[in-house]
Amino acid sequence: MNKPLILFVEDDAAVGNLIATTLETQNYQFHRAKNGHQAVMDALSCRPDVMLLDLGLPDIDGIEIIKKIRSWSNLPIIVVSARSDDRDKVAALDAGADDYLTKPFSVDELLARLRVALRRVRYDSQKTSQEAARYQNGGLVIDYAAGCAYRDGQELHLTPIEYKLLCLLAKNTGKVLTHNYIINEIWGGSSESLSAELPSLRVFMATLRKKLEVDQSRPQYIQTHIGVGYRMIQCNRESDV
Repeated sequence: MNKPLILFVEDDAAVGNLIATTLETQNYQFHRAKNGHQAVMDALSCRPDVMLLDLGLPDIDGIEIIKKIRSWSNLPIIVVSARSDDRDKVAALDAGADDYLTKPFSVDELLARLRVALRRVRYDSQKTSQEAARYQNGGLVIDYAAGCAYRDGQELHLTPIEYKLLCLLAKNTGKVLTHNYIINEIWGGSSESLSAELPSLRVFMATLRKKLEVDQSRPQYIQTHIGVGYRMIQCNRESDV
């Protein structure tokens, strides 16, 4: 099997050298772009498995790069940025980024985020149309055709909204979904209605987690990103954090 190819976009020499060394020690193939124009061209020509993207580039803002790539590709994009405000995280995720890591970051966390993204790539590539009618993640099973969900063999008695939330998260396993994205998908709300629908989203998510999680203090399936949104954790023997 070919080694995964990581495209990382970073104009800072010190951070770029750290990422390159980290990827090299883990035996990843990698290619570095130092500006936005090169990043877009390399995403087209190199066909990477995952992109690590800085937002503060000298020529194009990273948000615009995400939008450009999302117009033609589902390439997993992990933002690695010094911008730590929730508004920046939401903007990047709403534009189509899959994950967001704030500088300074630990090497272990960067590698964990990469593993999650690469598992999603493998899952997408191996999934057949027959398998698409059924979702399994650890002890969680969703039978889309029957409209039922099970945990450890026991049926979960979900309301229609809870089931829709679960399916939305499941179909985007490993990806952080913003509050705005979820509200738009579930209720058809616009960004203007976010503040009105957000309390409802939190209530439904809380009731869903009570039914799904065995221990809510140590969630196995749904991870909260405070101020940003939620993510379906991909259950695996490897630790994601």
